[in-house]
Amino acid sequence: MRDAGHPLDDPAGDVVRWAAFSCLLVPVVLVVYGTSYGGAAVATLGLLAVTAACRVLLRHSEKMQRVEARVRSQEPPPSAHRRRHSRGGAGNRRVYRGSDPASPQD
Repeated sequence: MRDAGHPLDDPAGDVVRWAAFSCLLVPVVLVVYGTSYGGAAVATLGLLAVTAACRVLLRHSEKMQRVEARVRSQEPPPSAHRRRHSRGGAGNRRVYRGSDPASPQD
């Protein structure tokens, strides 16, 4: 059961919890399969360092997403007269290119 302080949909928290579980499980499995206690301790320290770095990066990413969403919600919508609809292409402009200016054109 989760704390009231943790939202139910927290993918970064789930990743960190699984990583912490792995940090506890991996050294046990290594020792059971014959790795020395020192080797298991080194593996545990490495996993802990990677887990901590990932946690920091995930939290920073979530924070930046919240800030970006807040900024987007505070921006005023673009006004109609500022929008530009380009139809592109050179055929957009009508230019008279008649060879004889005196001849009538339809």
